[in-house]
Amino acid sequence: MDVRSLNFLNRWRVPLYGDAGDQYHGAFKLRIRPTTTRIWVIAGCGDGWEHVSVSIANEKRLPTWPEMAYVKALFFDPEETVMQLHPPLSEYVNNAEVLHLWRPQGETIPLPPRWMVGIPGATPSDMPRIMTALRHGF
Repeated sequence: MDVRSLNFLNRWRVPLYGDAGDQYHGAFKLRIRPTTTRIWVIAGCGDGWEHVSVSIANEKRLPTWPEMAYVKALFFDPEETVMQLHPPLSEYVNNAEVLHLWRPQGETIPLPPRWMVGIPGATPSDMPRIMTALRHGF
């Protein structure tokens, strides 16, 4: 996939260190709808990577899974795989309450088989019945 233009977010663009960025780089202050949660996102690409960092404005906490999913939907194509990384301890850096999404350019991120992740089409309300069936050998 090509790098996604960020110009559709110009309304929420804020200068970072005096620089407003360009169509592929920038800082944005967004609201996660339908909530009132405000987030800071810094987005860019370079050295073979697309990247966004996400923090919660005016709160000392990490973004939740739904908040990161919201950002993924804004900054990446729906069919792109992106990842959060847990690097080796020797490479670990933690400067703030921030989570990151990464996508290598020109490479496909391998995915495990869907059956290892969950049951396609099942909903959380289906899980008690499914777990009972699994315990009883169907």
